[in-house]
Amino acid sequence: MFRGAFTIWGRDMWVLRRSVFSELVAVIAYPITLYLAFGVGLRGYIADVEGIPYALFIAPGLISMTAVSAAFDEGSWSMWFHRKVQRTIEEYRVTPITVYDIVIGKIMSGFSLGAIKGIAVAGVIFLLTPFRFPFAHFLTYLLFIALGSMIFSCVGTICGTLIEKPENIGRVQGVVIVPLIFMSGIFFPLSSYPETALPFVRALPTTAIFEGARLALLQGHVDTQFCLTLLVTAAVSFALAVWVFNRKIEE
Repeated sequence: MFRGAFTIWGRDMWVLRRSVFSELVAVIAYPITLYLAFGVGLRGYIADVEGIPYALFIAPGLISMTAVSAAFDEGSWSMWFHRKVQRTIEEYRVTPITVYDIVIGKIMSGFSLGAIKGIAVAGVIFLLTPFRFPFAHFLTYLLFIALGSMIFSCVGTICGTLIEKPENIGRVQGVVIVPLIFMSGIFFPLSSYPETALPFVRALPTTAIFEGARLALLQGHVDTQFCLTLLVTAAVSFALAVWVFNRKIEE
């Protein structure tokens, strides 16, 4: 069971092995720049946020952002490249590998890549700040990262399956993914929103990922609403990814 998924995952990890250093250098630069600019550069001008030092407040969000962004990139660009350039997907169709194997394999690849890059960013941030947490908090934090990476990997898989031109993937990132990430409370508390908008903001899966992960890592608190939002979104996005991909390969 899932043997085909592990085969696809193993292939993606083998490909990653050849460029892992350059991948990590590239992915670390952006979140670390944001951390230094906001967390360090503005710490003398921004007071504590809800009793938490600002540099500590934004750190979990930057780590989470790195993980889920990497999951989306792996799901979208890898699927597009294998479908349009290498034609690997066509080779899978003449093997016993099922649609579920392909989608699950890509989700596993997205999560693995997100975890590797998130750990790399976390290691650098931990060196720059006395940010420490109990191990139990870290385990609950991983729950949100795992679900978030699965969702973003599924969304990336859908984009990589449907989008024909590579530049359109970048447009989806710029117009949809990045605004959702930045408006989900990475750099500011959700209480900054008007009361009328707050219920809608809290219902967003991206808010559940970043705010839920922050609460889990800093306070050890698991928000039930956020967990339910992520579970439902993960199930729906997975089902949609399988359906879209199945329809596409049958064309």
